[in-house]
Amino acid sequence: MSTTYATMPFHLETERLILRPWAESDAAAFCDLLAERGNGKPPVERIRTSIAEFLAATETTGIALLPIQRREEGDFIGYCGLIIGRTTLEEPEIAYELFRHAHGRGYATEAAGAVLEAAAATGRTRLWSTVGTWNTPSLRVLEKLGFHRDHVSMEENGEVAWLTRTLS
Repeated sequence: MSTTYATMPFHLETERLILRPWAESDAAAFCDLLAERGNGKPPVERIRTSIAEFLAATETTGIALLPIQRREEGDFIGYCGLIIGRTTLEEPEIAYELFRHAHGRGYATEAAGAVLEAAAATGRTRLWSTVGTWNTPSLRVLEKLGFHRDHVSMEENGEVAWLTRTLS
């Protein structure tokens, strides 16, 4: 049986943050964010293509990964949203990544909390998150949001924790 879900809201606001659809102007900052992973900086053209792909996927799936900008500063600090990732459209994954300079201020928890509400509004009943077991700060964010560890898998980059949360 296939269930139809409402489209996720693509503009979310919290006390300090705005999550909105991608714009081509986000490409350079997104390249800088990806460079922080330590694998070099991707070419901006490839990232512009990725942004176009995100927007097209959003049209098809009704879920989105959204850029996060700080309300007062107006700067791009990362992204947060729902993806299919290692799971399904019925039970998508919540994903987020922030610039290191934005870590430790509660932004990931705040943005992910808004995305949880948006996911619940679509009629979904469960979300997943997959995180490297080494990533303690990210695991702490998920714990604060009520996610519980389901299982661990081994992947080429190491151990991955699978966490889940029921939406009410």
